[in-house]
Amino acid sequence: MHFLVYTMRDMSRITSFALRGIEAEPIDVESTSTQGSGGPPRRSVVGLPDAAVRESLERVHAALRASGLGGLPHESVVNLAPADLRKEGPVYDLPIALSLLGSSGKISVEARKRLQSAIVAGEVALDGSVRGIRGVTSMSMLARERGAVSVLIPRVNVPEARIVRGIEVVGVSTLKEAIAWAEGSDAYLDVAEDASAVRGVSRAVTDVIDFLDIRGQESAKRALMIAAAGAHNVLLVGPAGSGKTMMARAMPSILPALTDEEALEITRVYSVALGGSRTDGLVRERPFRSPHHSSSMAAIVGGGSNPRPGEVTLAHLGVLFLDELPEFPRHVLEGLREPLEDGFVSIARAAARVRFPARPLLVAAMNPSHAGGFGTSGKSMRDQERYMGKLSGPLLDRIDMHITVRAVAVSALSARREGMNSERMRTAVAAARDRMEHRQGRARPNAFLKGRELDVHAVLDESSSQLLAEAITALGLSARAYDKIRRVARTIADIEGSSDVLDIHIAEAVQYRLLDRHKTEVTMQT
Repeated sequence: MHFLVYTMRDMSRITSFALRGIEAEPIDVESTSTQGSGGPPRRSVVGLPDAAVRESLERVHAALRASGLGGLPHESVVNLAPADLRKEGPVYDLPIALSLLGSSGKISVEARKRLQSAIVAGEVALDGSVRGIRGVTSMSMLARERGAVSVLIPRVNVPEARIVRGIEVVGVSTLKEAIAWAEGSDAYLDVAEDASAVRGVSRAVTDVIDFLDIRGQESAKRALMIAAAGAHNVLLVGPAGSGKTMMARAMPSILPALTDEEALEITRVYSVALGGSRTDGLVRERPFRSPHHSSSMAAIVGGGSNPRPGEVTLAHLGVLFLDELPEFPRHVLEGLREPLEDGFVSIARAAARVRFPARPLLVAAMNPSHAGGFGTSGKSMRDQERYMGKLSGPLLDRIDMHITVRAVAVSALSARREGMNSERMRTAVAAARDRMEHRQGRARPNAFLKGRELDVHAVLDESSSQLLAEAITALGLSARAYDKIRRVARTIADIEGSSDVLDIHIAEAVQYRLLDRHKTEVTMQT
C-alpha cells in the first residue's frame, strides 16, 4: 500500500496581462504546489483558460526539466484571476513557471518579491527558451499605469516595450535568465537612456511613390491633396490604366508626419496584431494597407472567435486602399460604415465586447463599368448604372469625395515630367493642417467636424448658401452629403489660405460628388 506524503508551500502570485481589443488588463497568476510521492500527478489551470493556456503546464514541465529544475511539483494548481475573463494564448507560460517555482520554494523569497514588482509575460518552449508574444506595447503601458517597476518579457519584444517611458524593460531569452534576474542579476535590463534612442527605432511600412511619377491627372492630384489635408475619404472612378492605383499608393507621401501620440497608437495596433517578430520598435510611417477584394469580413473589419483587428484597424491613421470597390462583397462594404462614421470597430462576443481603433483615410478605386470605361451609348450607360449600383447610398454618403479620373493622353505620357510633386503637395497639406489645428484644436481635421462645429468653422455667406442650396436640390443630396460638401469646401478654403468659405470653394466641393451627379443624370434620362 502506498501513502501520499505532501509538503504544502505558500501561494505565489505574479501579475501578467490579457488583451481586450488593444487595451491590456491585469491578470493575477496564482499558484499553489505540493511535493508528494506515489500516485499520478495532479496539475490543473483554472480561471477560464482556453486550450493553449491549459496546455501551458505541459510546456512548462518540459521547460523546467530541460533547464535542470526538475519539472513541476507533484500537485499544482494555477488560478488566473479574475476568473470571469477568458484567458487565451501562450502568454502565461513564463508567469506560470515562475509562480510555480515560487510556491514550491525553488526560488528565494527575495526573488518572489522582485517578481511581484513586475508584470511578466512570455511563451516558453520545451527547451526552456522564451518566445515572443503579442501586445507588449499595451502591456508596458499597463505597467506604467499600475506603477509596476519592471516588465519581464521575451527578448524579441524589447523594442516594443522600450517605447513606453518610465519602466524597466527586462528582456530574456530563456527561463534560466528570467530566474537569474529574479534572483538579483541586472544583466538582462534593457532600458532606453533617452528619448532619442527610442525615436531612432522605426520601420518602413510601404514603398513611397512620388506624385511626380504620375503623368497628367493634375485635377485628380489636386483632389487627393484636398483629401489628404482634410482627412476626407475619397473614391477614384476611372478606366483601367488611368493611374488610380499609383495615386493611391502615393498618398502616404503627402500625409503629415506622425505625432508621438499617433506613432504610439499605431505601434500598439501592430504589437497586438503581429507581435514582436514583426514589430521593430516605434512605427514612424503611416501604414498603407491594400486588401484583395476576395477578403472576408473578419479580414477587413476584424473578428474571429478570438477577435483580432482587421485591415481597417491595421490602416489606422494611415491609408486603406480598396481597389475595384464594387467587387468586394456587399456585406463587407456595409461593415465599413461603422468605422468610417465613428472611427472604431466594435466586435461583440458572448464573453465580452472588444473595440479596435479604425480611423484610416479610405482611398477606394473602381472602373465606371464592367467593360472598364465610361458609358457612351444606351447599352453601355445601363451597364455603367448597374455596376455603380453595387455601391449602396449610405456607403457613398460616407465617402466625402468622388473623383473622375480620365484616361491619360499619349502626349502626356511622352512629355517631360512636370506638374505637382509630393513635396509641394505635402507642404500645402501641412499648411492647411496647421490652419485647422489653430482653429479647431489638435487632431481635428475638417473631416471630423460635426454639424454644429461646421456652423462655427465653415460659416457660409449669402452667395455660398444659395449655391449650396441649389446644388442640394438639383442633385437630391442627403443631409449627410450636405455636411460633407461643407467640410470639403472648408478644406479647399484652407488649402487656398482663405479664412472664409466662398462660393468658389462650394462650387469645387460640389464637383467632388460625382456619383450623386451621375445618379441625377440617369434619373433625368429615364
